[in-house]
Amino acid sequence: MGPASLQEERELGKESKEEMESYRCLLQAGSQLQSTLQVTVPVSLKEVGGYIEKQVAYLSGRGEDSSVIITLPECSAFSDIPEDALAKVFTYLTLIPTRQPGVKFIIILDRRLDTWASIKAALARIAASFPGNLHLVLVLRPTSFFHRTVTDIGFRFSQDDFMLKMPVVMLSSVTDLLRYIDENQLTSEFGGTLDYCHSDWIVLRTAIESFAVTVKDIAQMLQGFGTELAEAELPDEGKAIEHLLETHTAKYKKLKDAIRSVSKEGCHLLSNLETTGKDDDSQWDVKLDWETVQLLAQLRDMELAFDGFFEKHHLKLHQYLQLLRYEQSFKEMELCLEHLMQQERELSINVSTLAQTEQALKRLDSLESNAQQEVISRAQIIILHGHQLSAGHHYAMALIMQRCNELRHHCDTLSAALKSKHSFLMQMHQLLLCLGQAQTWCDDGAYLLANQLVDKSQSKEGAQIALREIDKFLEGAPSMLSSGHDFLAMEYEAVITPHLQTQIGNVFEKHAAVQQMIQNRQACLRKLADRHVRPIQLVAPRPENQPRSKSPLFSPKHFQIEVMHDYQESRSCVSYSLDGDDSPDLLKHVMRELIETERIYVEELLSVLLQGYRAEMDNPSLSTLLPPILRSKKDILFGNMPEIYNFHSVFLQDLEGCLEAPEAVGTCFLHRKESFQMYEMYCQNKPRSEALWRQFSECPFFSECQKKLEHKLGLDSYLLKPVQRLTKYQLLLKELLKYSQDCEGSSELQEALTAMLDLLKSVNDSMHQIAITGYEGEICELGRVLMQGSFSVWISHKRGPTRMKELARFKPMQRHFFLYERALLLCKRREDHGDSSDKTPSYSFKHCLKMTAVGITENVKGDVKKFEIWYSGREEVYVVQAPTVEVKMAWLNELRRILTNQQKLLRKQQRASVSSEDTESGRSSPEPQSHSPKHQPNRRLVKNLSRQLEGFIAAACLQLIIGNGSHEHSPRLGPGNLKVRKLSSP
Repeated sequence: MGPASLQEERELGKESKEEMESYRCLLQAGSQLQSTLQVTVPVSLKEVGGYIEKQVAYLSGRGEDSSVIITLPECSAFSDIPEDALAKVFTYLTLIPTRQPGVKFIIILDRRLDTWASIKAALARIAASFPGNLHLVLVLRPTSFFHRTVTDIGFRFSQDDFMLKMPVVMLSSVTDLLRYIDENQLTSEFGGTLDYCHSDWIVLRTAIESFAVTVKDIAQMLQGFGTELAEAELPDEGKAIEHLLETHTAKYKKLKDAIRSVSKEGCHLLSNLETTGKDDDSQWDVKLDWETVQLLAQLRDMELAFDGFFEKHHLKLHQYLQLLRYEQSFKEMELCLEHLMQQERELSINVSTLAQTEQALKRLDSLESNAQQEVISRAQIIILHGHQLSAGHHYAMALIMQRCNELRHHCDTLSAALKSKHSFLMQMHQLLLCLGQAQTWCDDGAYLLANQLVDKSQSKEGAQIALREIDKFLEGAPSMLSSGHDFLAMEYEAVITPHLQTQIGNVFEKHAAVQQMIQNRQACLRKLADRHVRPIQLVAPRPENQPRSKSPLFSPKHFQIEVMHDYQESRSCVSYSLDGDDSPDLLKHVMRELIETERIYVEELLSVLLQGYRAEMDNPSLSTLLPPILRSKKDILFGNMPEIYNFHSVFLQDLEGCLEAPEAVGTCFLHRKESFQMYEMYCQNKPRSEALWRQFSECPFFSECQKKLEHKLGLDSYLLKPVQRLTKYQLLLKELLKYSQDCEGSSELQEALTAMLDLLKSVNDSMHQIAITGYEGEICELGRVLMQGSFSVWISHKRGPTRMKELARFKPMQRHFFLYERALLLCKRREDHGDSSDKTPSYSFKHCLKMTAVGITENVKGDVKKFEIWYSGREEVYVVQAPTVEVKMAWLNELRRILTNQQKLLRKQQRASVSSEDTESGRSSPEPQSHSPKHQPNRRLVKNLSRQLEGFIAAACLQLIIGNGSHEHSPRLGPGNLKVRKLSSP
């Protein structure tokens, strides 16, 4: 993974491999140049200049084997030269050609005008001061007879001394030199042809040494500036980097000017040497001094190395400046996106009314427009800039690409959050709109009933008119009221808040009250319309000119008063109008409604399946109107509706048999309880069916079928009928139970009601279960789903690294629990980011806890809504926070029931094992008396003695805690023998 911070990239840029390699090349070139300078200028001309100018000695050509000739001409000052000065002169002259290894020297000592004493002293000084490889000393002896004779005699006696130190040859004349040295290597004074000008040689040497000194200064400046660049600290501000770039660039240009000047001087020197070397007679001079000019080449190498280093250093500074500016742009955009995210999060706070929701939607539209047109577009430009920097091989490519990815993620998160919030607000707006319509419908219903005058409804025609008014009004009932409270809660689960939950409850409570009023009024009017009435005298009739005023808003308490009044009014009407019927049989009335609505339900299913849509899909005359793909998806569109129709065709006959015996209805439902499970399959298929319907709802085929059937509503309304019918049963059973208290069959009715409520809950749970993703096993092997719901969860592990990781989590995780008979699944709820109509939750599987290894602690200190679920002997502990105390207790009751059954099963298996052993050993023991105190079953609670907490523990874990026991010490392991040891502190 790449670096994750600007500081890390700053250090990485400071230690760039390419830049450091260039710096090493610069140092190496400088070292080589320094070495050359030390050899080229070991002793400067200034140090020996006075004696060189006096021409005490000079380089004058080459002998055999490229030996170098040093000439010591006749010079009166030779004897006056100090020993150290003479040594410097010889060192200076010998070091000029000694860059070539193994160089030999020949000295020509011209003493033709001197004496033997002078020759002898000179030879002694040469032997003592000459530093090089002296190959031969050629002495031109004095020309006068006397001095020549003395020299010969002196040399003969001193020859051995000289020969031990150096080879000396006495020459009588210049002609004898030609035997040792070619004439073209001898100057004119020795009869040679070599053109040598001592002053020119001094000028050339002065120029070479001056050039070397200048090169040395330039080399030191380059190395110093290179070190300054390499050790420069990178500032944290853009302006400081810009100033540094300007300063370095100015110094670099100044150095380049100095280098060009020195290079020009070197080229001029090289040109002079090349001109001198054109003459064959002067080749010796060029060969002696040519290597000095290699400084020019080495200076060029050092210049190239410095240029490469400066280019990389300059690029690094420039890229670092780009990085600082890009990081600043990234942080500004990140803050802007975070500000928008904060605005998005605040949109749904305190939104509880339709007006507030509409206002929030307007603000959200403005926020989306601003985010899309300004913020996200600018973020895209910054991302594009980052890609351009990376394409330019920026050294901080890893950080830049990381910032691009982070920015893209922030943009995607913002877009997704805005889209999700728009869907949330739209769904809330739809729910509030439906609730408002439902409340208006309830108010209109109360207003309708209040304005139906009693005296006008006493005739058969008046009652029929009133019934038609009510029927027409009922046809316009909002669909949400027929869907039921549970279905509405399931459909709008994502947006329902406690406030909305209360509002929904109030609406349905109001609807139930109005529905009851309408049913009572209908019952009264039907009897007036169906039976012969005799003239009556109304009791306290209401004035016709004082109808009840419409009350658009009233509480459930007002509903109760209205229902009571309406019931008394109807009772009075019936008492004085119906012949031979003192009071309405409300129980049979509800029973008739159950049977009549069941008959209508069966007829509606029949019209859809056998008389309409499903059958017409096989009608050749309509094949052109039906998309071919839809013909193969009948089972998806209709689900298992045929199976439901077949069941209810039989179930209707069972209900009709209970018309005169309503007390048998409960038994009728209980006998068919398992068959009702087919609704679970229908509801699980419903989302697929709705998606298919939305795709083809505009198909002409459906319009043609609806026209043939004379249906006022489309197919989608009839596909919803099974769900509506399923929710209707529990309402009708509640009414039957209401009028059957303490009567025969009331217990069966209560069981039937419980069964239908469990079925609704099971259907709801299964609708969530089908959205589980990522579980690799077979969910059916976990048994029936018992409960499901969302919780806040903290996880703690015994394992070190995992525990530390979980302890670092301060914010709880949101997990959706699915409780099965054999396991507890922990999932993460996710929202699909599709159209609002297609948006359904899904649940990503996270953990599976086998119920055989689960234990619970019912109370957690600090929050009454929390409890603990621990696993494998507290190897894993899940602290769970329920949304309400009621939800917590419901889950604890179900978990307690499962764990209690496991413990009972364990004890039963242990008793069976002990009984089997007793039988095999030929022994028997009487069963412990259930009423004996010492044989009372142990409490199923396990108590933590250190913390005084109680909780339930899985049977398998309990068996691990108490141990299996030894058969020798415990021949019977029954409930009375269970002993619980102290548990570890949670």
